Amino acid sequence: MKIKPIQILEESLANKIAAGEVIQRPEAVVKELIENSLDSGATKISIIIKQAGKESIQIIDNGSGIPNKEVATAFTRHATSKISKLEDLSNILTFGFRGEALASIASVSQVEMLTRTSDEDITSKIIIHGSKIIEQSKVSGESGTSITVNNLFYNTPARRQFFKSNTTEFKHIYDVIERAALSNPEIAFQFISDDEELLNVTKSNLNERISNLFGDVFFDTLLPISEETELLTVGGFVGKPEFSKKTKSTQYLFLNNRFIINRTISHAIYSGYEHLIVKGNFPFVLINLKINPAKVDVNVHPSKLEVKFLDESMIYKFVMSVVRKGIAQHANPQIIQQSNGQQESFDTENNVVQNFASSSDKLIQSIIESNIPSIPLQSNKADEVNLKNTESEKFSQQYEHVKKDQQIEEGMSIWQIHNKYILAQIKSGIMIIDQHVAHERILYEKATQNFENHLPTTQHLLFTQTLHLTPNDFALMKELAPDLIKLGFEMKEFGKNTFAIDGVPADVKPGKESTIVQEILSEYRHNQNQIKLDSRDNLAKSFACKSAIKAGDSLTENEMRLLIDQLFATKVPYVCPHGRPVMIKISIHELDKRFFRT
Repeated sequence: MKIKPIQILEESLANKIAAGEVIQRPEAVVKELIENSLDSGATKISIIIKQAGKESIQIIDNGSGIPNKEVATAFTRHATSKISKLEDLSNILTFGFRGEALASIASVSQVEMLTRTSDEDITSKIIIHGSKIIEQSKVSGESGTSITVNNLFYNTPARRQFFKSNTTEFKHIYDVIERAALSNPEIAFQFISDDEELLNVTKSNLNERISNLFGDVFFDTLLPISEETELLTVGGFVGKPEFSKKTKSTQYLFLNNRFIINRTISHAIYSGYEHLIVKGNFPFVLINLKINPAKVDVNVHPSKLEVKFLDESMIYKFVMSVVRKGIAQHANPQIIQQSNGQQESFDTENNVVQNFASSSDKLIQSIIESNIPSIPLQSNKADEVNLKNTESEKFSQQYEHVKKDQQIEEGMSIWQIHNKYILAQIKSGIMIIDQHVAHERILYEKATQNFENHLPTTQHLLFTQTLHLTPNDFALMKELAPDLIKLGFEMKEFGKNTFAIDGVPADVKPGKESTIVQEILSEYRHNQNQIKLDSRDNLAKSFACKSAIKAGDSLTENEMRLLIDQLFATKVPYVCPHGRPVMIKISIHELDKRFFRT
């Protein structure tokens, strides 16, 4: 291949290449423009989008505005008012500072901006298409800035092919807005999507902002944490251990009000819970760390989501101890000792709170019980199959030859152990069934059949239940509504971010209809993020998981026998939809060996 001569790229081409680092989807545009509004000192920010930002994104604020003589310069690469010399990089307190956002956005979209400072009488207007100034004029308008971004990536159509569905792009945008609203409760936020107002929160404090976004009931599941030293201040909330979930979507970590992603701090938070949450579950976390900007580098990546700390070990120990203290105070306030009115010191690594017990925490009690030593049982060849294989049908073939053997002998008693497992005698020994995953398998196959035959069984509610959702969950609910109806739900939109539920599938436990719907949405998102599933398969798995009998539910003998009959009527009775074993078998021969009878 012939080597071409070295040449300087045209400015428009260079801008498009640079835009790829900063602007990857509509979410990035919203993030960068909101951060500009925050840096401008705005006390109210409105975000208006159409078609999940693919058609247009508009951000309006009442901030300081841009002087008329600097408007065109603002769209030039590396133009910024945030820093002016090298030393400023060690004292960054603004969200923006690289001078790339506006130039990057303008290079791949059609932008119109109106802006006016408080000491100017006229508003400056500028229109830029693909880095080229189309119009620059003066009009009347209010102080502050309004910037509209139309047809993102219109001049790089290949990039538009990477857009996801409107629901997915909307979720990413809402996440950005939600984070900004949580880290800046003193600022009012309004969010309008396709002419529908989804969010409107006024100036408040963090407690009120959390209640506004998640509801008063959710706020009651949180524990406040707070600690302040000369080096580091940590404040916010963590969720009570018993309310942990399988998703990380409700974990918000801020550094000097900037949303960040940091594995070290995330691990410190998780370690703060020690063994109080089930493995694979995650607590709600909203923590804001305040630290001297000279002790941290936020200029790691153009997205500014990654940071480097000067002393990560200290940060880790401090955060873990603060989280641990907050949980311990909830469990038993007497275990936190104070001396001369001063809170306990965090100077030593061994500052560990010992007692996490809570009389109302069933989860902790089960953890204590699980510490009783047990003798491992030898498994047969079928038990040694890799259960992580999600192709359950392949797994079930390993068991076909023992299906008849595993039928419960007629007239034999069955028992429920710890309201979790069902113990029954079979011809060759004993069988232990996990009641939750057994019911999960039954409901999963019912759900997939309902998708195919469109004959769901619905139980109508005596009174309509209204389900108030976050804008994010409301959008997902609208997307899944047709398939939820096929499962047996009777539902319809009922005002802003609200659905009315008139009926549910027959298998949904009475009194928990609204809770189960919200849990299904949460499980669906978790599956969507962790493993790529077909939408209906994901929904069937999510419905089965959240509607099934739980560990801890007491069952009558008739209920246990019915559960077992339904289990063995399924196509794949030996594994749950996620690949976990439904049952284990212990042969008489194995029992004899354990009691030295052979």
